[in-house]
Amino acid sequence: MKQFLGDDFLLHGELAMKLYRDHAAKMPIFDFHCHLVPQQIYEDHRFSSITEAWLGENGYGDHYKWRLMREMGVDESYITGNRSAFEKFEKYAECMPYFIGNPIYEWTHLELKTYFGITKPLSPATAKEIFDEANEVLKTMTARKMMELNRVETVFTTDDPVDDLHYHELMAKDPTLKTKVYPCWRPDKAINVERATFIPWIKTLEGVVKRPLPTLNDLLLALKERLAFFVDHGCAASDHALDVLHFKKATYEEADAVYQKGLRGERITPEEEDIYKGYLLVFLGKEYHRYNMVQQYHIGALRDNSKRNYAVLGPDTGYDAVEDLPVAEKLSALLNELDEAASLPKTVLYTLNEKDYIALVTLMNCFQGGQKGKIQVGTAWWFNDHYDGMLAQMKKLSSDGLISCFIGMLTDSRSFLSYPRHDYFRRELCDFLASLVEEGRYPNDEETLGKIVEDVSFRNAKAYFTR
Repeated sequence: MKQFLGDDFLLHGELAMKLYRDHAAKMPIFDFHCHLVPQQIYEDHRFSSITEAWLGENGYGDHYKWRLMREMGVDESYITGNRSAFEKFEKYAECMPYFIGNPIYEWTHLELKTYFGITKPLSPATAKEIFDEANEVLKTMTARKMMELNRVETVFTTDDPVDDLHYHELMAKDPTLKTKVYPCWRPDKAINVERATFIPWIKTLEGVVKRPLPTLNDLLLALKERLAFFVDHGCAASDHALDVLHFKKATYEEADAVYQKGLRGERITPEEEDIYKGYLLVFLGKEYHRYNMVQQYHIGALRDNSKRNYAVLGPDTGYDAVEDLPVAEKLSALLNELDEAASLPKTVLYTLNEKDYIALVTLMNCFQGGQKGKIQVGTAWWFNDHYDGMLAQMKKLSSDGLISCFIGMLTDSRSFLSYPRHDYFRRELCDFLASLVEEGRYPNDEETLGKIVEDVSFRNAKAYFTR
């Protein structure tokens, strides 16, 4: 029986442990997709309690944990409500022993060990003791120190085109900040023409660029202007929450007609979404290519399923699920449209539905060329970033592509405490590669294996996201 979270956690055999200890563990972190708040990084935020750092407050926090607490029957007042910090933490601790098999159990205890030196399991019996111990450490464990502890070299935040990037400007001038922090362009609100947020967002953009945007061409010029502003602030990547993939080759006139309907608040049909969204994605893809940026497509989320709870709590509060619509045909057409124009940028494809790995990996290798791993299938995402999900992604990627070219792990998190997920991923990567050697499917060549581990852990991402 292995020790809980021992030194050999997730590692089976001497080779796996050697690859982890001598190669993976020494690499810094390049976190190219997260939802950290730039202001908190700049101000070196000091958390009031482990509850704020772990579970969040004011409706903003870790909805991975919130979902499980709801499944345990916990009243919402202990999750997003107005209960005290200890009451919320105590309720989380009461649930913890019953999270067996869920990655939240492992992540929780990895974070307790990494940041606070606490190795005892969280339970009702240990809740008060751990709460007090963690809060004592948090008196000095600030946001920046959390990143420094994990040797986070680079972070990309997630930023709307209308953002003024004020805190990024301040961080760029701050010699005391040891982690490089750059914005990542997230233009979803410009693309989601069918949503109620579209008109208010266009009005906000008009205020930023200081002119009206009555036509689609006006919008495109405004987006070009804002993207140039982001690039000037070090932006090397975009990110798109596509959810359902929309694409149909269309003329400017057809796309502008949909834009006009969006400005009038009229209902947009799925075919019109294909026209408008496809046109914008091609336009933006060409701009990314021009700047040698990376575009990231997150595909397959079915969002805000509980309309009753959405009306009370809003988006990103734990009411999303996995979409199961086809993705291959429209994604192929979109990538091909950019490829035919010799303007296909570096692209990372993420899927929330594990069934789509085979489609994405095989499509990926239809559009390679010119550089190592130009098109990527991203790491196991959201509902899949656990032991089984990561292993499934690694197996499919190595079976139909090259895991040696893979850009590796990200946190996709709102929490500064999430960096042990990189360690979790690296341990599993080392164990997977070592298993191929143990099975006689690859020679025991530590020099090459070690290089692959270091590349996937850090170097591939650093090179890939360099403009």
